[in-house]
Amino acid sequence: MAGLNKVMIIGNLGRDPEMRYTPSGSAVTSFSVGVNRQWTGQNGLQKETEWFNIVTWNKLAEICNQSLAKGRLVYVEGRLHSRSWDGTDGQKHYRTELIAQTVQFLDSKGTRTDEPRVAEDDFTGDVEPEDLPF
Repeated sequence: MAGLNKVMIIGNLGRDPEMRYTPSGSAVTSFSVGVNRQWTGQNGLQKETEWFNIVTWNKLAEICNQSLAKGRLVYVEGRLHSRSWDGTDGQKHYRTELIAQTVQFLDSKGTRTDEPRVAEDDFTGDVEPEDLPF
């Protein structure tokens, strides 16, 4: 039986997107999205923000880099991916990222009405560690 790895979030960009290119020439854009949650607890209204590291590839990466900025409200759909690497300090580092397949711009800041949704068609495979630009 096949597994399922699908994530859908709505939140605001915590920083401007950063675009890089892999040695093979693929565009990669990364940014963070904060998702707010609130509930009523023993001490009244409680709030917290969960931060997601988003990675987009190829054409989707280029569009996100051009169109998004800190504070923008977005819907992101994709899959979770965890990776690890050895740092220069000899420590093992881990990072979990949401590899976006769809990004939809939900606010009107500088958004044209004909570009509300972008889906990644170009990237269909797994990423090789040597292709990661960071």
